[in-house]
Amino acid sequence: MKDSTPLEKREDVVNRLRKVSHFYDSAFRIPGTQIRVGWDSIFGLIPGVGDLVGVIPLAYNLRVARRFGLGKRVYTRLIFNQLVDFILGSIPLVGDIFDWAFRANVKNADLLISKIEKQAAA
Repeated sequence: MKDSTPLEKREDVVNRLRKVSHFYDSAFRIPGTQIRVGWDSIFGLIPGVGDLVGVIPLAYNLRVARRFGLGKRVYTRLIFNQLVDFILGSIPLVGDIFDWAFRANVKNADLLISKIEKQAAA
């Protein structure tokens, strides 16, 4: 399906996707290291509640995928990435390290941006 969204709107969505993924996965640098963490990793330290925060960017990503008509494969991949992040991120301590390394929000943003840009070029 060809996207009829004006270029400015598309660029706004792409910029917002980058900002949201940065906020959740790499907003802060751990002092003295090159390691970056985001709010998803920080909230993930709170047992039970922290990993539910990942649902917020997923809802936005699904809305973007629907708006651009990106299809069921993209929806499935977005949900899969977030589900893996949620399930494995729920494991105490190991999950916190996994959450930092996996970066589901960055993966999902990259997927959406590549599909949106490919669609715009068509």
